[in-house]
Amino acid sequence: LNTLFVDKNLRYHGLIQAFSRTNRIFDATKTFGNIVTFRDLEQHTIDAITLFGDKNTRNVVLERSYKEYLEGFKDVVSGEARRGYIEVVKELNERFQNVDEIEAEQDKKEFSKLFGEYLRIENILQNYDEYTYLKALQAIDSSDTDAIEKFKNTYFVTDEDIRDMQQIEILPDRRVQDYKSTYNDIRDWLRKEKGNTTAEKSKIDWDDVVFEIDLLKSQEINLDYILELIFEKNNKTKDKTALIEEIRGVIRASVGNRAKESLIVDFINDTDLDTITDKASIIESFFEYAQCKQAKEVSELIASENLNEEEAKRYIIVSLKREFVSENGIDFNSILPKMSPLNPLYLKKKHKVFQLITAFVEKFKGVGGKL
Repeated sequence: LNTLFVDKNLRYHGLIQAFSRTNRIFDATKTFGNIVTFRDLEQHTIDAITLFGDKNTRNVVLERSYKEYLEGFKDVVSGEARRGYIEVVKELNERFQNVDEIEAEQDKKEFSKLFGEYLRIENILQNYDEYTYLKALQAIDSSDTDAIEKFKNTYFVTDEDIRDMQQIEILPDRRVQDYKSTYNDIRDWLRKEKGNTTAEKSKIDWDDVVFEIDLLKSQEINLDYILELIFEKNNKTKDKTALIEEIRGVIRASVGNRAKESLIVDFINDTDLDTITDKASIIESFFEYAQCKQAKEVSELIASENLNEEEAKRYIIVSLKREFVSENGIDFNSILPKMSPLNPLYLKKKHKVFQLITAFVEKFKGVGGKL
């Protein structure tokens, strides 16, 4: 159930049971439920939450007003001052205009904390109609009176509302994309640093940094969108170098498609994009290209590591179907070249093959095709 319409004076357990019908989420498709009430149930809701929780539960369960999330507020439970969207965006613009300059580890940490704060606030604001209006206004030319009138009629806002919205600084989509890409890069870099036992241990404590990957995934762009974007941009620019640079930024901002970066870039370089006539055709062309590439690279992987071909292909096919690689059981060991487990090189070889197949599966999962 996505939206519940209420025209009844619900109270206590009846209210909780009814409202709870909307609370089952479904990945990015449904991140929250909606309740539309035709009666004033605010106090009844507070009473019910207080009864079945405690005196502070209402401050945890009930969202703040749009204005408070925009400008900041004091948390009643913790007593902490919570910054609003406006202040966080201002700091991002002041401190991290150019993401290429985020090189020092301390800068990486501070950016990660700040952008994580932005993601959390923006995720909440997406629940408010006012934020939808604010985002939509960014695409309107303020000097185009017809467009402004259409905007007012569409969203039922006044000239004063528009003037207020124009005073609010928001991040352009391209800047957010660059920030997401850098955020993901820093996360990958940190994971490698923590796994590098030979490197000098960092003196900077990252324990207070939480990477909001679930929030990024909820805003995930799919592969079809990236391919359609390639088609649109190529029709405008006809410059593959500029196209690749822009598409790299889009891919790196995506948690699920980062591993496909080299595959997509190779497709752009190896394909005459001007011969592709529509968006459906570019998707079809990419999958044909990717399946050929997949078959070629799996053969190269098996040959270079001297793997048992039949067992290796069977193992990789299963891994592609379930979209992850496992070294549990005997299936993985059966693909390795004949070598005694007592051999000092055995574990090193096993680890290398596992890493190579993991990278292969991340790159080609969802592409399909035969090996």
